[in-house]
Amino acid sequence: MMKQIFGRRKASKTADKEFTGGRTFSQLSGSGVADLSGQPPILSSTGHAYGSGNRTGFQDSRINDNLFSSNFRPLPSFKDVPNTEKQNLLIKKLDVCCTLFDFTDASKNMKEKEIKTLMLLEIDEYVRTANVKFPEIVVEAITKMISVNLFRTLISPPREKKALQAFDLEEDEPLMDPAWPHLYHVYELLLTFVQSPQNDAKLAKRYIDYSFILRLLDLFDSEDARERDRLKMVLHRIYGKFMVYRPFIRKAINNIFYQFIYETEKHNGIAELLEIFGSIINGFALPLKEEHKLFLVRTLIPLHKPRCTTMYHQQLSYCITQFVEKDCKLADSVIRGLIKYWPITNSTKEVLFLGELEEVLDATQPGEFQKCMVPLSHQIARCSNSPHFQ
Repeated sequence: MMKQIFGRRKASKTADKEFTGGRTFSQLSGSGVADLSGQPPILSSTGHAYGSGNRTGFQDSRINDNLFSSNFRPLPSFKDVPNTEKQNLLIKKLDVCCTLFDFTDASKNMKEKEIKTLMLLEIDEYVRTANVKFPEIVVEAITKMISVNLFRTLISPPREKKALQAFDLEEDEPLMDPAWPHLYHVYELLLTFVQSPQNDAKLAKRYIDYSFILRLLDLFDSEDARERDRLKMVLHRIYGKFMVYRPFIRKAINNIFYQFIYETEKHNGIAELLEIFGSIINGFALPLKEEHKLFLVRTLIPLHKPRCTTMYHQQLSYCITQFVEKDCKLADSVIRGLIKYWPITNSTKEVLFLGELEEVLDATQPGEFQKCMVPLSHQIARCSNSPHFQ
């Protein structure tokens, strides 16, 4: 049946024999297990590049809709096969789920999309209820299927005529990805897999590697808020489970912030990334490391500069306040930073700054307040003379 579904080469019979003998995907391809980030893209059975960060060949797959309709068939349920065959069935289901469909046209491949959705639900239940450690062949197959489905080139609608100001962005209708009902199940599987106690971190990090994390971070620029919310949960769980990746994740997010502040001022996921950092800052041990203080001064405070600060100010203010509560000596740097980036003509943003300043002052000690009370008083005086009603 699998041969009919995917039209494998003649050599697939030999591969099937090796597969039933417990060989891994890497062994089937003739290569050893290695970090995916250093390997050429692995082609799935549908011709899509695995690990390439986009969906190469997707246009070709849409041309073959009739082929999908005639060959795409469901596989048996896990409860209908003996325990000894469940792992093999899982691998086959994961391989079938590497097939991609065009969700921009709801009338195309309706039956096949439904079959794939049911398979994703079955796989998620299998992973959720597993009571033994996942072998490497399963870990590799799961991460492969997730990569093929999630990692793609994000396309944003053109906004050449729009200024990057908060009111412009708020008036835009949020983009709803037509593929989201399908992507949701893939994200759920990824979340289940990362959190599973049967997922050995030492083994999983061979496949959930630096490249995998960077491609997850790329997806935070998605226009669909539902996807960004799922990504936030997934990345937070990865940060908690894989301690070795924590400095890398912080640095990678920091690089996104730098690019946003000093180059583009355009990114859809700044609020979600700051929310992740709010939780991270809350867990910082005392005394604070120098790198964390530099993050406050070089990244968080300059994040007040972009014109669209209102889109993420709540999360930013929380991060700033967390730092001051952790180390009261940082209050002077924070207050002076707020004054440096104080808005001149944007009254809405100025009201937000005043609210943040109030929270910072609540956590400020008298000694730190004395250091900055003169410039702070001057700024408050200017606000008092403003004709704005608030």
